[in-house]
Amino acid sequence: MDFTNKNVVITGASTGIGFATAKAFIDKGANVWITSRNADKLQKAATEINSPKLKTVVSDTSNLSGIADLEKAIAESGNKVDVLFLNAGTAVYAPIEHATEADFDAQFNTNVKGHFFTLQKLIPHLANGSSVVFTSSTVASASGLNSSVYSATKGAINKIAQIAANELAERKIRVNIVSPGPTNTPGLDSVVSPEIKDYLATATALQRVGNPEEIANAVVFLSSNEASFITGTELLVDGGAINYLLK
Repeated sequence: MDFTNKNVVITGASTGIGFATAKAFIDKGANVWITSRNADKLQKAATEINSPKLKTVVSDTSNLSGIADLEKAIAESGNKVDVLFLNAGTAVYAPIEHATEADFDAQFNTNVKGHFFTLQKLIPHLANGSSVVFTSSTVASASGLNSSVYSATKGAINKIAQIAANELAERKIRVNIVSPGPTNTPGLDSVVSPEIKDYLATATALQRVGNPEEIANAVVFLSSNEASFITGTELLVDGGAINYLLK
């Protein structure tokens, strides 16, 4: 899977899955733009990756102003985008009875509004035959306690991605979804205790949580010519979790 001189944009890439995916694309020759709303985290990521092929954009994609910052950076580069990985996300777990409007809005703004309008604004900058990948989650297929809002955001972007696959097909732009199961990231650590993470491992067929690099490999595959006949599809990268729940 060779991405030499291809241009890749990844939102929410200062840590975790986005960060691992940026490294994977750079290792395969791509020029990569990564975003984060936090300038310090973005600089730390750039220092760690340490590649001339990496460019950073401070962009809060939960609002149109932040998305405009990203669009401006891409437009000024003069490059068409070959891969757009819509990965920025946030999660707050609470029972329906106690969920707040602020938490509801934060999750929908980042996970749904952000992906929708980032795609919309970057469509003119996508190369014909390019690839778009959305990060969703197995929670879109499950019914976990305390996850109603977060799960709803992931269900929403699954449908957006499926419709985008049909709308962009005339330009041979493929749109797919990667749905990780529990993955060992700072994001997961921020919302669950070590005991809960141990439980999540036992809920997968492989009896462990995933690593960000494993999700990155799936994103790279879906973005590559090896996946040239795949569009409108959700790829579960979950250690068999959804299937294991049906045992």
